[in-house]
Amino acid sequence: MANTDSKPIAFKVLTVNVHKGFTTFNRRFILHELREAVRDVEADLVFLQEVLGTHHKHASRLSNFPQVPHYEFLADTIWSQYAYGRNAVYDNGDHGNALLSKFPIVHYENHDISIAGPERRGMLHCILQPPGHHLPVHAICVHLGLQESHRQRQLQRVCELIESFPKDEPVVLAGDFNDWRHRAHAILHRGAGLQEVFVQAFGRAVRTFPASMPLLALDRIYVRNASVHSPLTLPKKPWDKLSDHAPLAAEIYL
Repeated sequence: MANTDSKPIAFKVLTVNVHKGFTTFNRRFILHELREAVRDVEADLVFLQEVLGTHHKHASRLSNFPQVPHYEFLADTIWSQYAYGRNAVYDNGDHGNALLSKFPIVHYENHDISIAGPERRGMLHCILQPPGHHLPVHAICVHLGLQESHRQRQLQRVCELIESFPKDEPVVLAGDFNDWRHRAHAILHRGAGLQEVFVQAFGRAVRTFPASMPLLALDRIYVRNASVHSPLTLPKKPWDKLSDHAPLAAEIYL
């Protein structure tokens, strides 16, 4: 018989589109500053979009360009577990989604959810096992397309994946949804029982783009089977200079 004794656990989630480690318009390489800002949040799970795996041209021209993949550089000694889903591959390297975790990652799989054309998109699914909790946690990092028709099909793929999980297992879905029309909330709630943490707390999603003066609510954190969750407020500085997207963070309870 499975052990159903669990102690309540709380963990902090951070999601941010890191823009390949450059400021808006690629003016300056700021991955080192970004790493310090990510560390300061003290999140247990970090969902990253547009994170570089490799880039030979940048590595040859930038003296402070890490010799390891950027997700590994960001994880450093703080997050002992990480997973990478390569989405876009080009002559000089590749980028995709990544998850940094303080919990053991027992399995991960990257799903290609690209629809058509040159735009490559992915859905990184990780199964985590928090110590002391009898159920695994499904952490899904996504970066959806720029076209509405593509996003509709990608959201359906997200729902199909989540609906394949056991009904009682917790789910955290986070990332860059590019959902400026706010269509994802209803689709994900109806198709997979997900709630967006800021919508549930404040009645609306938080604007995150562009980071310097946010106008569009593109980044989200959705949950299922999380009994209580509370959004966290992050300071505008230094984040408004570290990417074209502002980050989101939330405390999640199981």
